Amino acid sequence: MVLVDEERSIEEGLLELSNQTDASGCRITACVILSTFVAVCGSFSFGVAIGYTSGAEIGIMKDMGLSIAETMWVSDILCVIGWLCIAFAKDVLWLNIGRFSSGIGLGLISYVVPVYVAEITPKHVRGTFTFSNQLLQNCGLAMVYFCGNFINWRMMALLGALPCFIQGIGLFFVPESPRWLAKAGTDKELENSLLRLRGRDADISSEASEIQVMTKMLESDSKSSFSDLLQRKYRHTLVVGIGLMLIQQFSGSTAVLCYANTIFRKAGFSVAIGSTLLGIFVVPKAMIGLILVDKWGRRPLLLTSASGMCLFCMFIGLAFTLQKMQLLLELTPVFTFICVTLYIASYAIGVGGLPWVIMSEVFPMNIKVTAGSIVTLASWSSSSIVTYAFNFLFEWSTQGTFYIFGAVGGAALVFIWFLVPETKGLSLEEIQLSLIREPNEINHT
Repeated sequence: MVLVDEERSIEEGLLELSNQTDASGCRITACVILSTFVAVCGSFSFGVAIGYTSGAEIGIMKDMGLSIAETMWVSDILCVIGWLCIAFAKDVLWLNIGRFSSGIGLGLISYVVPVYVAEITPKHVRGTFTFSNQLLQNCGLAMVYFCGNFINWRMMALLGALPCFIQGIGLFFVPESPRWLAKAGTDKELENSLLRLRGRDADISSEASEIQVMTKMLESDSKSSFSDLLQRKYRHTLVVGIGLMLIQQFSGSTAVLCYANTIFRKAGFSVAIGSTLLGIFVVPKAMIGLILVDKWGRRPLLLTSASGMCLFCMFIGLAFTLQKMQLLLELTPVFTFICVTLYIASYAIGVGGLPWVIMSEVFPMNIKVTAGSIVTLASWSSSSIVTYAFNFLFEWSTQGTFYIFGAVGGAALVFIWFLVPETKGLSLEEIQLSLIREPNEINHT
């Protein structure tokens, strides 16, 4: 009973500190912008080589005691080694080594970058800055679409390595995550990090206290281990994290992005025209989500995105159904291209980037590495399954494949409506406290 009262008093103190932080406000400093840019440089390389699986971060970060910045260095080294192996490969062995190394590095980037950006940015712009991860991925994809037609594949590999060099150098000049520093027990470094991020003349006392109180509450409760994830109070966050990643992949996003040319070819639409137009469209579409995420909120964007993906998958299925029935043959190629483009646009404004944004927000520090590892593994494992199975499904039933993807999009609407919380405008501590408090109160009763 004493432990329960103590925990509740900590929670009340945390809420009071959160209100003080709201009153003080935070401005966007050059250090926040630089740190975000350095972090998302790796996302550009990720966009160049999208589709790799991962899940190794728990062994690296936990067993070796690495911080978030140090993990990004590890991923940079792996990516650079991988891209250089590909660029200077003499046989298939070196190609495989390069793909394997860059795959591990990019898998780490996919998890660490959004977490780092979320932990350093003020809460009123956290969604926008974290969503820039998706924007840089799309820049990498656009570069492949355009440059792949006239640049040697070895030069493409070197271009993929360049952002990792930039990130590796930039990490010497950006601060460590304040939340990680609080967990490591270095209060002075925590304050120095916040001063660099919020400005030397900023009052960071309330924010620092809020972070320290939440970290103390979580660490007194449990450590980072798989068994902790089975606690009732963490089940909701884990279900949300894994569920959003499964929705992202099983709604067909990776298959459509990887096999867009195959879809165009099957529909009878020009592959050259289709890929060029997608290359033009791929970056502006990501800007929509970047602009709206902190204005509309996470839930409205996710619901809009899932609705669009569901609708346009059904339309693509309808187009192939009409083609199979030999109806409107002159219209179905253009109709298919339009629907694929709108499907990708719907994906980009929500389901493409927001699962990673929300994943970086909902997990408390004491389970962030373990839970993040599981969620990332779920994402890229399901991505591999969809990418592998797509060709077989496409041969089995062209239209049926997209009806399946559309059905997943419909199920996603139900999942998002009932389970996904709104995190707009809340500090990370407020989000995590709200998600674990209700199960705690039930258990205490």
